[in-house]
Amino acid sequence: MTMHKIFIAGEWREGRGEPLISTFPADGSINAELNAASLEDVDDAVAAADRAWREPAWRDLPPHRRADVLYRVSRLIEARCEALAALQTRDNGKPLAEARGLVMSAAGTARYFAAACETLEGELPTPRSADVMTFSHYEPLGVIAAITPWNSPIASEMQKVAPALAGGNAVILKPAEATPLMALELAALFEEAGLPKGLLSVLPGKGRVIGEALARHPGVRRISFTGGTETGRHLAHVAADKLISTSLELGGKSPTIVLPDADMEQAAKGVAYGIFSSAGQACIAGSRLYVHADCYTAFMERLEEITRGLRVGHPETPGTHLGPLINIRHRDSVAAYVDQARQDGGHVRIGGQVPTDPSLAAGSYYLPTIIEGLAPTSRVCREEIFGPVLVAAPFDDEDDLVAQANDSVYGLAAGIWTRDYRDALRLGARLEAGTVWVNTYKTFSISTPFGGFKESGLGREKGRQGIHAYMQQKSFYLGLGQTPNPWCD
Repeated sequence: MTMHKIFIAGEWREGRGEPLISTFPADGSINAELNAASLEDVDDAVAAADRAWREPAWRDLPPHRRADVLYRVSRLIEARCEALAALQTRDNGKPLAEARGLVMSAAGTARYFAAACETLEGELPTPRSADVMTFSHYEPLGVIAAITPWNSPIASEMQKVAPALAGGNAVILKPAEATPLMALELAALFEEAGLPKGLLSVLPGKGRVIGEALARHPGVRRISFTGGTETGRHLAHVAADKLISTSLELGGKSPTIVLPDADMEQAAKGVAYGIFSSAGQACIAGSRLYVHADCYTAFMERLEEITRGLRVGHPETPGTHLGPLINIRHRDSVAAYVDQARQDGGHVRIGGQVPTDPSLAAGSYYLPTIIEGLAPTSRVCREEIFGPVLVAAPFDDEDDLVAQANDSVYGLAAGIWTRDYRDALRLGARLEAGTVWVNTYKTFSISTPFGGFKESGLGREKGRQGIHAYMQQKSFYLGLGQTPNPWCD
């Protein structure tokens, strides 16, 4: 067990809030103890951030010099991949192999936004008058509140911190209460890379206390949030009252569709990965499965076989597919949804219980679960469970399929499995989702914008526009003529 300090405006110090304990989901053991941030710490961090981003040393630093910091962070992350992956696993229970992928993703994100920062350009539109020349450029917004979830800390945090810093802003990072360790380690990496003091603070604590105070603080110019839809809706109201911009990456109940001409082996393995990787704790999880009636029986038999072969185990054990859920309380919430499915007449084809292995008894594990026979109106078919639970149903009519797939308050992602890309593109165009995967799932590129439709969020992260989201555009008009404005003649 380690006592941790928090990072406020470039200084490591004791938080002035209530005690916070980080536990290992695999067995409940204590990773670290620390004091959370207090409301006074929020004020200190915002005041320092406001001073820091206005300083010419950062605000007027040439973009390629700001990029240098991000390049150094990227190299530090790559060099310490194993140690960071181990810490990520302790923080939230992800299997080590998955944690390594997230760590390397964070390194790639820092590197991408460093390169994007170096090539950031303004605009030189063609004016309608020969007597005027116009141009515009982008300036930082100021102090950014970045509020991140517990399911993929280092990747989610870098996706907010890197573009915000690249745009010349200061960032106050509020990690999820359950996973403070990766955010604090990220602060140490930026400190080592030479980021000037004040430009980054990390304030662990409860969302309803620290997150709320950050969002409402008059010195915060933008809220960037990834998490639950109800919290996102609340933060949207806060941002609207302040007339500040926000990006919200929220929940999902994503449909996956298997057409009759699909490569069934590829599709079955892809569907299993789409829902059961990360133990289903992903906003993009493909949690609703629709399989064409002509191949439904054979496909489900193969999917069940694959699911039965998945290894649920300690996240530090090589070969583990599913580690624990984040904590016992969340595991019990997932189990309650499965119990509800049984009450609604659903058939649990596989899983649907806590594993009986005594070596896993101290952790928050749940078996990968497939449920059939539910009405589309069932809570289990409509609400985000955020666990390893898949609901499956056959279809034989495309119009009915599209209606069911779109009959959701969410619109984050969708998957289509078919050999015919014409069918895939035609069907994908009809789906209300911000991302559509074809013959793959949960594949990402930092250069491709990501976000949702409907209650899955507002705005986009990633891509070159990911920097512009943290900036504001200023336009200039240059008068080239010698004639005064004529109205007063």
